[in-house]
Amino acid sequence: MSSAHDFSAPSITGQDTSLAEFKGKTLLVVNVASACGLTPQYEGLQALHAQYAERGLAVLGFPCNQFGAQEPGSEEEIQQFCSSRFGVEFPLFSKIEVNGPGRHPLYQFLIGEGEDISWNFEKFLIDDQGQIIARFSPRTAPDDPELVSAIEQALS
Repeated sequence: MSSAHDFSAPSITGQDTSLAEFKGKTLLVVNVASACGLTPQYEGLQALHAQYAERGLAVLGFPCNQFGAQEPGSEEEIQQFCSSRFGVEFPLFSKIEVNGPGRHPLYQFLIGEGEDISWNFEKFLIDDQGQIIARFSPRTAPDDPELVSAIEQALS
């Protein structure tokens, strides 16, 4: 597998979704959680989605319960929480594991020989060809100038 577009995952509603559907778009892949101190980042992720979607950005949220059991709900509960609390309209996927032996193949690709995911809301910026451009720590807010600049550069 040589591109993020080579992977698929079930959407939050259970439909198998190929990331090839996002070919030609810049992706911001984020492992998310609903009961984390960083959960308010959903608001900023939705703002990025709203601001840059027409220019080709797709934010993709992958719920994960591996960090402090901060994503304990069902897919339906997660979707309801995200839409009602933060107005999330970007694609969400079913819960996955991002570390350990059950790590989803997409995250095997994203991490490669790098360090494990450290916490919820770690971000990977992927170019329109499915290649990794940058990795941002969980504490990097969606409106961080370095992240926004990297997104704008990828979209230009």
